[in-house]
Amino acid sequence: MPNSLDRFRPALNAAIQAAQTYLENLDEAPVGATADLATLRKQLRKDLTDDGLAPEQVISELARDVQGGLIATGGGRFYGWVIGGAVPAALGADILTSVWDQNCALYATSPAAAVAEEIAGDWLKEILGLPKRASFALVTGCQMAHTTCLAAARHALLAKMNWDVEERGLFGAPPIRILTSAMRHGTFERAIQYLGIGKAAVQYLDADDRDCLRADALERALQIGPAGPTIVLLQAGDVNIGAMDDFKTLIPIAKRHGAWVHVDGAFGLWAGANARYKHFLAGVESADSWATDGHKWLNVPFDCGYAFVANAESHRASMSHRASYMIHVGDARDELDWTLEWSRRARGFPTYAALRQLGRHGVADIVARCCEHAHTIVTGIGKLAGAELVWEPTINQGLVRFLDPKPGATDKDHDRRTDEVIAAITASGVAFFGGTTWRGKRAMRVSVSCWQTSAEDVAKTVSAVERILSEGRD
Repeated sequence: MPNSLDRFRPALNAAIQAAQTYLENLDEAPVGATADLATLRKQLRKDLTDDGLAPEQVISELARDVQGGLIATGGGRFYGWVIGGAVPAALGADILTSVWDQNCALYATSPAAAVAEEIAGDWLKEILGLPKRASFALVTGCQMAHTTCLAAARHALLAKMNWDVEERGLFGAPPIRILTSAMRHGTFERAIQYLGIGKAAVQYLDADDRDCLRADALERALQIGPAGPTIVLLQAGDVNIGAMDDFKTLIPIAKRHGAWVHVDGAFGLWAGANARYKHFLAGVESADSWATDGHKWLNVPFDCGYAFVANAESHRASMSHRASYMIHVGDARDELDWTLEWSRRARGFPTYAALRQLGRHGVADIVARCCEHAHTIVTGIGKLAGAELVWEPTINQGLVRFLDPKPGATDKDHDRRTDEVIAAITASGVAFFGGTTWRGKRAMRVSVSCWQTSAEDVAKTVSAVERILSEGRD
């Protein structure tokens, strides 16, 4: 009679072989996808059989059939969006997480997972400089971190108005308004859709020339009302230029008016882990809630986000549930009390492993290297003939633009040329960048978030862009 390992070994061996092949080729493989939609559909579309297939055959064919459809986000030359890779300990722990297959709703359903998550949360607060008393949740990403934090905000603000939102819902509740700048991320807007607050509740305020929310605009909006429960959303690193709001000035203004302050720190909150960049976050610890990602600068595999709430009671009241069949053990931390999910992956293990591998200095080093590499790429490309530096990075985000060389070229021509060059870079396979429209003009976003990016990757990238621009002039 085969034991459990015998049943799993063929599939695991096939998976390990495919994983090793992928990682061995990661540095030299094209960064972007090389297969089009029709090709991928043809490769992956199979007839569903009646009797199934051997698991090792399924794994081997899957590894073969996704060829050309994977983007090398874990390599050193991926600079699109804000996506990190996976440090080795986090990757190993993530594999074990799948093998252990724990449901992390309660301490009782997986005691080790609950304790690892509890400890990881404490380490995260220490590294990010957040209050020790704050509660936390490990969620799928910043989208759900926003939703978690804003559910706590909704509870706290409406409780002050004698409205139990968990019991009574939002029909007839005092309306909640939200103040922020146009630099907000779409994940925030989706969160308020989910929570029933609605996008119409948002008032967008003026930002300054560095895309930071203006203090006078916030003060004025809070003074003129309407009176009632208010959330102020502040930004710690926007996706175009890494803009950081002035927390030391803005948070006290909001607090004087009784507003709840939430910080979108999807990646920028990690700047607080490095002494060189920590000043950008001065005063951020005075907010009411914070959202960030682990699969960005901490380089933990997808999916991983973190929510932190200063008012732990409001956080718990907005999430917790009890039933007669549930088991609660002493003072153990039950994850269900802090997250929107019931059945959930034990995502605390990869975070725990990443922090143990890196330590405080390792996390700080990733932040420093990503910022330095982003600066080198942006300034290096910005100096090339046919390129224009649009925004020099202050952390790990910057912008460049490509100019149409023809006489009398318009902004529309430069926009088209920018998109053409971005496409050509991706097609070359050397690097991957994304485009954006910033202040009415098309630009190429440079985002460096992966721990594997090296000086050699940076030099190779700038040289490739120079070659592409040169070919465009010939």
